[in-house]
Amino acid sequence: MASAAKKKTIRTIPQERTPMPERDPKERARSFQEVACGYQPEHAAREAERCLLCPDPKCIEGCPVSIDIPEFIRRITAKDYRGAYDTIAATNLLPAICGRVCPQESQCEGVCTVGESLEPVAIGRLERWVGDLALAEGWSSAPYIEPSGFRVGIVGSGPAGMACAADMAKAGCDVTVYEAFQEPGGVLKYGIPDFRLPNPVIDAEIENLRKLGVKFECNTLVGRLFTLSDMRDEMGYHAVFIGTGAGYPSMMGIPGESLNGVLSANELLTRCNLMRARDFPKYDTPLPAGKRVAVIGSGNTAMDALRVSLRLSAEKVTCVYRRSRAESPARAEELHHAEQEGIEFHWLANPLEILGDDKGNVRGMRCIRMALGEPDSSGRPRPVPMPGTEFEVAADIVVFAIGTNANPIIGQTSALALNKRGYIQADENLATSMAGVFAGGDIVTGAATVIQAMGAGRKAARGMKKYLGIYQEDADSKVETLFGIPVYEHNFTRLRAA
Repeated sequence: MASAAKKKTIRTIPQERTPMPERDPKERARSFQEVACGYQPEHAAREAERCLLCPDPKCIEGCPVSIDIPEFIRRITAKDYRGAYDTIAATNLLPAICGRVCPQESQCEGVCTVGESLEPVAIGRLERWVGDLALAEGWSSAPYIEPSGFRVGIVGSGPAGMACAADMAKAGCDVTVYEAFQEPGGVLKYGIPDFRLPNPVIDAEIENLRKLGVKFECNTLVGRLFTLSDMRDEMGYHAVFIGTGAGYPSMMGIPGESLNGVLSANELLTRCNLMRARDFPKYDTPLPAGKRVAVIGSGNTAMDALRVSLRLSAEKVTCVYRRSRAESPARAEELHHAEQEGIEFHWLANPLEILGDDKGNVRGMRCIRMALGEPDSSGRPRPVPMPGTEFEVAADIVVFAIGTNANPIIGQTSALALNKRGYIQADENLATSMAGVFAGGDIVTGAATVIQAMGAGRKAARGMKKYLGIYQEDADSKVETLFGIPVYEHNFTRLRAA
C-alpha cells in the first residue's frame, strides 16, 4: 500500500504567491482587452500546492456562498479538473465571473491560514482558472430536474437574480427572469468593463442558466409594463424574487452639476459597456468626448470610470478623493492597475463647485484640500476641510462615482414595505411584506459585492422553497445522515397534496 502523502506545512509549500500574467500597462491603457491574462496549468498547479488543506478551513466561512475551497483545490492538485469545477458549481454557478471580480482579499483569502505567515493562497485566481477551463471544455452543472409544478418570476438578471434562478430551476420550478435592459447580466454587463470582465464570459455563464431551463425576457421593466401584484395574480407566479440592484446614482448637490459634461459613473459605464460607445462609430451610442476627465470617488466603480475614460482617448484622467490612498475602498489590484496605467490622483481633496464656460460646458472643478480627523460612523478617519487651500482641476468631463441608491420604480408601484433609504425591507429569510415576494442583493442591503449578491439570491431561494413547500436537504452539515437522508426522516414518506 502506498504511504500516505506527507502532510504539508508552511515551510514545505511554495513560499511566493504565483503571479498573475498581465498585459503591459502602456499597451492595455488604450485597449478594452482583458488586463489579467489568467493562469496556465503550471501556474494553477503550483499555486494549488500552497494550500495546506486545513482540517478546519476558515476560507469556507469567508466565502458568502460557502464554496468547499480546500476540496476544489485538492482536486486541482490531483488533476481532477472536472471534479474541481463540480465542487465549485455545487454552490456557485459563476466561477469564471467571481474569480475575476470578487474581493477575495477581504473574504476567503482574507482569512486564509497561509496568509498568517506568507501571502494567502490565490483562491480567486484558481477559481477563475477552473471556471475558464469549464467554459473552454463546455462543462456545465445541470442535474436531473423533476418538475415541481411551481412557476417563479425573477426581477433582475444580475448576480442575485441569476443565483436565485439557478437554485429554483434545480428545484424543478419553471423560472422566468425579467431584465429591463436589452441583454441579461445586470451590473455584470452594464457596470463592469471588458478589460476586467469580458462579455463572452458573462454570456457563457448565462447560457449555463438556460441549460437549466431558465428563460430570459429582456426589455421588460417591471413596475411599468406590469407590477409585482400582476405577477402574483394575473400572470400566475407562485413566488417572485426581486434582485434589481441599486443603480440609482448619487450626486453631491454642489453648484454646477447641471452643466454639460457632468454625468454619473453608472451612465458612463452603461453607455460604454452595454451600449457599446467604446466601439464608436460602429455603434452610434452618444457619449461626451472628453480630453480631460475628472472622476470623483475612489471605489471600484470609480476605478472602472477612470480606466474606461483613458481607453476612450482622454489625454488626462484625474481621480479626486476626499480621503487618503490608505482609505480608498477600491480593491488594491484595481487601484494598482489604475496607477500603472497613468491615472493621476488627488488624494485628500474634495470638490466644492463644478466650473462652466459661457456656453454651459464644464471647464474645470474647484476643490479644497482635506485633513483626516477622528473616525466617523464607518470607522474611517473623517475628512476635514483645510481653510485657504482651494485649487482648481482642469476638466471638460466630470464623473460622479460616490455610490448609488435604490431605484424607486419597484417601491412606487407596489405595496412593498421600504426602509427610510428606499431599500426593500426583508426578514431573515429575505421575505418581503408581500406574500410570496422575496428580495435580496443591493436592493435590500445597499451596494455590496457580486458574491454577496449571489449569496443573497441563494438564501432567498431557500426561503422561497420553504414558502412553496418544496423539499430541500437540511443545510446543517452536522445533522446525521444515512444514504444521504437525515436519520430523523427515515420513517417518513413524502406525499404531495393534490
